[in-house]
Amino acid sequence: MTEDRCRLVLIVPDMPDTAQCAEVVGNALRGGDVASVIVPQYGLDDTAFQKHAEAIVPVIQKAGAAALVVDNSRVAGRVKADGLHISGNAEALAEAVEKHVPKLIVGGGNAMDRHHALEMGEIQPDYIFFGKIDGDIKPEAHSKNVALGEWWSAMIEIPAIVMGGTDPASALVVAESGVEFVALGKAVFSDPAQAAAIVTRVNAELDEKAPRFEA
Repeated sequence: MTEDRCRLVLIVPDMPDTAQCAEVVGNALRGGDVASVIVPQYGLDDTAFQKHAEAIVPVIQKAGAAALVVDNSRVAGRVKADGLHISGNAEALAEAVEKHVPKLIVGGGNAMDRHHALEMGEIQPDYIFFGKIDGDIKPEAHSKNVALGEWWSAMIEIPAIVMGGTDPASALVVAESGVEFVALGKAVFSDPAQAAAIVTRVNAELDEKAPRFEA
């Protein structure tokens, strides 16, 4: 039962070859439980991004995960994504929540401190994201984000996602903070051939060691 512990969120890697990217993401998802997959635009223009998302979103959904498109509501709508990940400030998040909930899942990141986090919490998004989606630059998760996640999940009902590091083992450290979700990008995709095995391994570790939520 994965619902009672921290679950995995994946961040689609920056691979310009759409077919290859869809295949790599599909392989990773075969590795085990993934709650959702965040799909960034990575500097593609809207037309190219729509084609990219059209190939990747169905692969994510077929695996039973939610596909969350970053910041581009037009593309999210056109490719029938499950949700929208807002990387901007509280204002951008409020606008997206007002426009797209409950049709789409809408959550947001960029809560750099408690004040910003609470400001975003007042908007009642579906989740809050601590860290940047490309913030996995060190093996471990950023300690500030882990601490924010721990503070948040102890007192606020809105689920939190904390960005992990480049080492898959960082997922367990994040889980131990009590947050609902840990996001991994490079930790899973830096060696695409290993992506499924890493997802399997992270899930096994979380099954064995992650704290359980009270029902």
